[in-house]
Amino acid sequence: MQTDCSHPIDLFLPYRLGSLTLANRIVMAPLTRSRAGAGDVPTPLMATYYAQRASAGLIISEATQISPQGKGYIQTPGIHSTEQIGGWEQVTEAVHGHGGKIFMQLWHVGRISHPELQAGGALPVAASAVRAHGQVFTGQGMVDMVTPRALTLDEIPGIVADYRRAAENAREAGFDGVELHSANGYLLDQFLRDKTNRRTDAYGGSVENRARLLLEVTDAVLDIWEPDRVGVRLSPLSPVHDIEDSDPEMLFSHVVTALSARRLGFLHVVEGVTGGPRETGHPFKLQTLRDLFDGTYIGNNGYDRDLALATRKANAADLIAFGKLFIANPDLVERLRRDAPLNSPDESTFYGGDAQGYTNYPFLAGAD
Repeated sequence: MQTDCSHPIDLFLPYRLGSLTLANRIVMAPLTRSRAGAGDVPTPLMATYYAQRASAGLIISEATQISPQGKGYIQTPGIHSTEQIGGWEQVTEAVHGHGGKIFMQLWHVGRISHPELQAGGALPVAASAVRAHGQVFTGQGMVDMVTPRALTLDEIPGIVADYRRAAENAREAGFDGVELHSANGYLLDQFLRDKTNRRTDAYGGSVENRARLLLEVTDAVLDIWEPDRVGVRLSPLSPVHDIEDSDPEMLFSHVVTALSARRLGFLHVVEGVTGGPRETGHPFKLQTLRDLFDGTYIGNNGYDRDLALATRKANAADLIAFGKLFIANPDLVERLRRDAPLNSPDESTFYGGDAQGYTNYPFLAGAD
């Protein structure tokens, strides 16, 4: 695609996100890499990995469990222990030392887990006792998911409190803000969608009830952070982790309107199928959400340089998130700026392992 040179290429220019000035409009999307150490503590290798990618205007960390119950994969980091806070502090110091900005993505997987990953072999929890078809990554390899236990009404305040505590811990660890992971079929998404939420109490049934937990969690996090330092990630049309809704336009229009009223820093939307096609054939046009949200809109899913430039030219997103390209290209911003060749990611090293396929991808000559 030929870029219209009369239009400024503002993808590479600074952007004001609330009280933060980002170096450019390029976001490093959250990417699970399963490199955490014992006790799900971030390691010095993780600090190196994030620091290498600090030229992104904004880094959103890999999904980080808010509690032991929130864990769904081995070697994923947490933010619920003193040791984890200290490990993440090394990461934020490294990113800030390279001039970057970083938000933590707060995560509870809900039913996307297994008793092997839960304390005492307990069942994973969910909005309702509806089993997801699929597998999760445990110490025994990939295993089938089980039927979860529905959270009781009196347990839900504890979930909200876990998010608030995690937000406090993220602040202590030196993050610039937080993103609530309400996408990809995890706990908050499980409450939103009617395929997974069969409740008949105040958290089920109507759109307003199904959105209640996300909004309560958002308000709890806003007790800790200023609104412009909080974002929410949604995936309205993605069926990943066996999830869907009978009327996503009505549901997510309500959700985004409510989030906009809280003056959040950004809305981060997976456009299409997470890690898959952008077009789903569904009549719901996700640009509706951009129109409803009075704040920064981050577009995510399958972006390359041409699509990012075209999206900015059309003003269809404020910031553009890149995922897999950042895995293989620590200097992705500079490569995109120069329209330079890109390294190809080694998918065999995406999850688990050491520096191979993690911190050893080459930089452009003269870049660091």
